[in-house]
Amino acid sequence: MNDRVASLAKLAAKHGDSMLAGATTVLALLENWGVSQQALARLAAEVSPERSEWQDVADLHTHPAIDLPRQIFCTGANYRKHVVDLTVDSKVGPEGMDEAQLRQWAENMLDERVAHGEPYAFTKPVSAVSGAFDPLVLPDTTTQPDWELELAVVIGRGGYRISREDALDHVAGYTIVNDISARDLIPRTDYKMLGTDWLRSKGQPGFLPLGPYFVPGAFVPDPHRLKMRLTVSGRVMQDETTADMLFGIERQIEYISRYTRLLPGDVICTGSPAGNGTHYNRFLREGDVMEAEIEGLGRQRQVCTRGGND
Repeated sequence: MNDRVASLAKLAAKHGDSMLAGATTVLALLENWGVSQQALARLAAEVSPERSEWQDVADLHTHPAIDLPRQIFCTGANYRKHVVDLTVDSKVGPEGMDEAQLRQWAENMLDERVAHGEPYAFTKPVSAVSGAFDPLVLPDTTTQPDWELELAVVIGRGGYRISREDALDHVAGYTIVNDISARDLIPRTDYKMLGTDWLRSKGQPGFLPLGPYFVPGAFVPDPHRLKMRLTVSGRVMQDETTADMLFGIERQIEYISRYTRLLPGDVICTGSPAGNGTHYNRFLREGDVMEAEIEGLGRQRQVCTRGGND
């Protein structure tokens, strides 16, 4: 409805759908998604865009599209150009290579990983979730807050050890996330054998703007062909498509569910394309405005403010 929304409960009551009228959250819909999507399809066929029922999103406070997810999984290093750029920028590879050789080495390494490797996933605390238009409070714990626009998969049917072939049957739909990351807090320097610290680098409050919309899978014909774009204070930083994923959604679901049980209402953040702050050596600052969009899923906007320890 072109960024116009209406109350599902009120529409359901008006059209006599008791099932939807009693669903007060998106999570409640996802808990019985098979029934919910049929009821939503019936209601959509009956609803007309009457002016009295629809409101502009800009006039409302937008909560996270899934408020709140049960579990949040993130798939890291999952976009080809992003990983190649990180390799070259960080000069991580065999000694003695020039930039062109290092880039080719990274390309070959990724071909091998896709052919014989598997996704890399970790969890992010639910308390990091915020609304798509909420301010992003930059904590004083980091000097390198960075952006990571990502397509998020919303699980509608849980499962354990889900096969790649059946994976999309477990997907309810999609939304937008921005996996904010404190780059300077990722490596553990006090004891390097610990490696990465995802809690402090990605788990701080507001570090996962989510939404504004949850879009059912029926309205996303091919989630692997979506345009993605993020700007910071008017400058285009990320401009890619989901086609650059190394491991597709089916493979990610297969991998994650091999080791843990997926639940209705879970969110899988599927990785971020090239163009993070590390590539530009430019990180978020007070007063920055981030705007992010994914084709067919809407757009986010956050104003960056400076915060303390609250």
